[in-house]
Amino acid sequence: MSHVNYDALAPTYNQRFVGDKDRPATARALTDLALNLGAQTVLEVGCGTGRWLAEMHTLTKRGYGLDPSRGMLTQARARQVDLQLIRGWGEYLPFAAGMFDLVYCVNAIHHMDRQRTFIQEARRVLRDGGALVIIGMNPHGQRDVWYIYDYFAGAYEADLARFPSWEIVLDWMRAAGFQHVERRLIERIIDNKTSATVLDDPFLQKHMSSQLALLSDAEYAAGIQRIKTAIAAAEAAGKTLIFPTELTIEMVCGIIKSE
Repeated sequence: MSHVNYDALAPTYNQRFVGDKDRPATARALTDLALNLGAQTVLEVGCGTGRWLAEMHTLTKRGYGLDPSRGMLTQARARQVDLQLIRGWGEYLPFAAGMFDLVYCVNAIHHMDRQRTFIQEARRVLRDGGALVIIGMNPHGQRDVWYIYDYFAGAYEADLARFPSWEIVLDWMRAAGFQHVERRLIERIIDNKTSATVLDDPFLQKHMSSQLALLSDAEYAAGIQRIKTAIAAAEAAGKTLIFPTELTIEMVCGIIKSE
């Protein structure tokens, strides 16, 4: 699997959250579950710059973050929140069995080479009564409307290869020993751009999303040129061109039943 160089993305990564009005739904889903579980020790796998850990830190006694990128962990440490941040990979969790009440992963499972192994490892480090939560997109379902997919050749196909379907993830969870396995909608992100305003979209920068970061410079430039050509054609015809973003974010959750 091709990997994004998140060390290169780290210094500007948090720009994607500026003016972000919708994503608190993800924070609410995580905090509500933590409260329901009475979770005191939590682990975020693929914690990145620590945004979600920072949201959770007032609810729990001990928050741990794991990420393979030194650059992203440096940004997480700059938040000055009391967190245990460790460089590592989701397929090899460097923690003792039964250590956590909650393990969660937000928009990161598609970066793992051995996704099923991560789920098995999460089961190992969870206590009885604990839960694993995975949140993100599902390009295998009804295709979301996203102009990135429309203008950048290969981006959608790459996501199909990287992202496991939720049906497969649920099967992996059951096989690993999770009960009360469920899938539910967290939020719909709707953020349409019109005409040339799309060129100011932070997500259009090459190093702001993994979909674009994985493209070659030539592939990225070709996509930008397609957008500019479409804008020019619409303006010449006196029309307003819409660049749609309507993404579905879902959560799958499995709980380990206490004996």
